[in-house]
Amino acid sequence: MKKIVLMAMALLSFAMVSAQSASEITAKYNEAAAALQAKDWAKALENFEAVVKGGMDSEDSNVLNCVATSKKYIPTCYQRLGLRAAGAKKYDEAIKFLSTAAEKAELWGDSTAKVKSNQILAKVYQAQGGEAFNAGDYAAAVAVFEKGYAANKRNTEMALFLAESYFKLGEYNKGMDVCNNICGMNATKYAEAIADAKNKMAMYTNNEVARLQQAGDQDGIIAMADSMLATDPTSALAEKIRLQAYNNKKEYDKVIELGENAAAAQTVEEEKSDVYFIIGAAYNAKYNAGGNKDVALKDKAVSYLQKVVAGASVEAAKGALESLK
Repeated sequence: MKKIVLMAMALLSFAMVSAQSASEITAKYNEAAAALQAKDWAKALENFEAVVKGGMDSEDSNVLNCVATSKKYIPTCYQRLGLRAAGAKKYDEAIKFLSTAAEKAELWGDSTAKVKSNQILAKVYQAQGGEAFNAGDYAAAVAVFEKGYAANKRNTEMALFLAESYFKLGEYNKGMDVCNNICGMNATKYAEAIADAKNKMAMYTNNEVARLQQAGDQDGIIAMADSMLATDPTSALAEKIRLQAYNNKKEYDKVIELGENAAAAQTVEEEKSDVYFIIGAAYNAKYNAGGNKDVALKDKAVSYLQKVVAGASVEAAKGALESLK
């Protein structure tokens, strides 16, 4: 009988503690809600976290509701604290807050909060990396931009800065990878970013071609063009530089084989004329190499050279046609 009384007393004591705990957790939640309303993010966070810690194992439905709601607001508090730190250029502190916001959101299955946290985090990395970029420290900029890019690949502004930093460091392939990723995004939503990426690709590809030409590495240019075409089979630039490289190697049969596809890929009249000139020059070279006897080769050369109607190759085409008369 004595044991039964002791058990009953123990149960009564447990119930009192539980009731007190539920009351305390509710009070903490109310403090958190008031702090949130007052935009006191640190105090709100402290109390919301206390609610989760103290109430997560509760069987009280009210407490569990408080815990669930606290889990929704904790990432928001970390986001706000991160934004405040970023505004003061305390980037490391901001990154810590925002990374925690994303981690908490992922832990509790809140995909929307996770995405938002990573979007803000990427902007902080963009601001931090931008300072290094503006100072010309592209290696430091890359180290930061890479983290931001990992957080949010849809931040195309930062992605373009990352690509530019790679190109400045001579990391041509890495820069091209980022630009290609941008070009693969929604063509309507990201039209401006895609156009910027294509401009960068063209400029730095031409720079890389010039470097390889100076080194006499025509095979390197062909390999680069093949790699570009593997990623984007419609690349007009890759078709053109590959054709020019084969022409420089005097592999005229290869130029003739690839010429029509290269011309068809061009969307700018000047570029199309350049390709026609290369094809015409290849036929002309074969005609000359055969002792000017194969009239069919001459006719082909004339046919393509007459298609050169725009751009820098016009005068050269006229000279070549004159010599074929």
